[in-house]
Amino acid sequence: MAKKPGFLRAYPDRLIPLLTTHTPDFLGLQQGRGLWQPSLLGKGVIIGILDTGLHATHPSFDDDGIPPPPSKWKGSCEFPAGCNNKLIGAKSFPSAGSGAPDDDVGHGTHTASTAAGNFVRKVESFGLASGTSAGMAPHAHLAIYKVCSASGCSGSDILAGLDEAVKDGVDVLSLSLGAASMPFYLDPIAIGAFGATEKGILVTCSGGNSGPTASSVSNEAPWILTVAASSVDRNFRSIVTLGNGEQLYGESLNQPKSFKPSSLPLVYPDDPTCATVDASITGKVVLCDATGNEGDVAAGIKRAGGAAVIFLNDQTAGYSVVLRDNEFPSSKLTFKDASKIKIYVNTTRKPEASITFNGTVLGVSPAPVVAYFSSRGPSLATPGILKPDISGPGLNIMAAWPVQVGSGKNGAKTFNIISGTSMANPHLSGIAALIKSAHPDWSPAAIKSAIMTSSDDSSNNRKPILDEEHSPASFFAMGAGHVNPSKAADPGLIYDLDVDDYIRYLCGLDSSNVGEIVRRNISCSKFGSISEAELNYPSMVLSPGSTVNRTVTNVGKAHDVYKVEVEAPNGAKVTVTPPTLNFSKVKEKKTFTVRVIGGRRGAEGSLRWVSRRHVVRSPIVITGGL
Repeated sequence: MAKKPGFLRAYPDRLIPLLTTHTPDFLGLQQGRGLWQPSLLGKGVIIGILDTGLHATHPSFDDDGIPPPPSKWKGSCEFPAGCNNKLIGAKSFPSAGSGAPDDDVGHGTHTASTAAGNFVRKVESFGLASGTSAGMAPHAHLAIYKVCSASGCSGSDILAGLDEAVKDGVDVLSLSLGAASMPFYLDPIAIGAFGATEKGILVTCSGGNSGPTASSVSNEAPWILTVAASSVDRNFRSIVTLGNGEQLYGESLNQPKSFKPSSLPLVYPDDPTCATVDASITGKVVLCDATGNEGDVAAGIKRAGGAAVIFLNDQTAGYSVVLRDNEFPSSKLTFKDASKIKIYVNTTRKPEASITFNGTVLGVSPAPVVAYFSSRGPSLATPGILKPDISGPGLNIMAAWPVQVGSGKNGAKTFNIISGTSMANPHLSGIAALIKSAHPDWSPAAIKSAIMTSSDDSSNNRKPILDEEHSPASFFAMGAGHVNPSKAADPGLIYDLDVDDYIRYLCGLDSSNVGEIVRRNISCSKFGSISEAELNYPSMVLSPGSTVNRTVTNVGKAHDVYKVEVEAPNGAKVTVTPPTLNFSKVKEKKTFTVRVIGGRRGAEGSLRWVSRRHVVRSPIVITGGL
């Protein structure tokens, strides 16, 4: 193979792991309002989903109100019953299983409907979250590439799927999968995504579910939009009332109407994980440390005669309550409330508790909050680029599912509630499709910049976005901020990039392997090289004493004037020259210089360009220093 013309490298194939009714409202997407109106609900845009396939007969993929695909579409459909104007193409790749690209896992159906599920009325899951379901871009087209099975995703299939999607003519690619950080020349997602970017296709990827550990983020290439996961302002409330009258607000997917909220004996077994229980728990409410296998634990408690179960978050999970189906009366508590109930049960002679189910509660504050499992920066592959880029809803998200869940009888309208950066990512791919529909001439970097610089850095209580400990979330946790779709469609200024910019960045990062990423021979001496900090990125990772230039393009109104506002990182002085940008026309470019003096390692701040209509915000993080 190595002797054949054009050969760059061969590397072993690896298995890469897989990483709603209310989220449109939470993100300001409503019919006739916000970004849904100018984008025509994403009409004409094709979203490619690389995942576990699709349950094609789910009503989320009906094509009511959706026109035929654009003439550029070159794909095919491997479903025996064919496709429609919503689901315009589907293919299965070898390691994902033979036959049609049917989804026997659920992951692909869930992510596809989150990105672009059509409107489905009168839906619910576990008797909760009732209403009308819709994805972010309800009238966009979907192209499905089955590259994953329940055991994971073959790297060769991912790369083949990305290349096939590019040939087919998709506009946005969504991948809710990824492995641990690795050099880009060994990463099939980074390689395939670069090829897609060259063709004007934005690739969005999950940042990973290995948080809150630092430097756990994956899919870090700067040409990828890397997505973190956060909460929404909705709880599925189950109130725990202790024998002393104290109430603790928990959550549960299992809220049987037949369960009476009477006070029962409360027990915390010798095995706090409740992996082994006996008849001593009969008729009691059982406390169990949450370990992620709530279904098995609840089944064991039910067999032993327990009346209900209360799962307790550990310190790592903090305030992030990740719900799982356990088909048993239950509540799950934050670490703070878990600590309270442990003190109560260990200091009370006859502890008791009752559980009251309150169903779906909206308007919960604070929200969004970064979920504990969401992977964190700094990036290992490219520490000079701030990753993740953006956060979106990923905690307890409801979307389409191929089979019935819980004890419900929803028929074709089956929905499930699950969590992960896998759930956050399709929110962003759907929003990117809306922006692409409203601005068809924008580059992938322009769309990405618009999403990042218009994002929210405060929650619904107008205070800074928090993390799972309810401390202010760092940029390495939430990215530039939480996505705000309507603002992203009208960002004012954008930080644009083309393929040659990325090649110069790669030459500065590691000149020896650039050709393997871009899949052609590259002379770095011809292209030149730049440092990570010099890439015209919407966020900035800067060392003390550094000076960098950035160029912005006016996509707002002619004759707009922007003045700089700097919130300097702790211990740093940041100067911006010039302090005012005067634009005379649309698409005009202006360059400015940022200089940093001093600053503590990891200190954070921001640079804002402010006009009468827009605030264009870029995070600043200090690297190096003390």
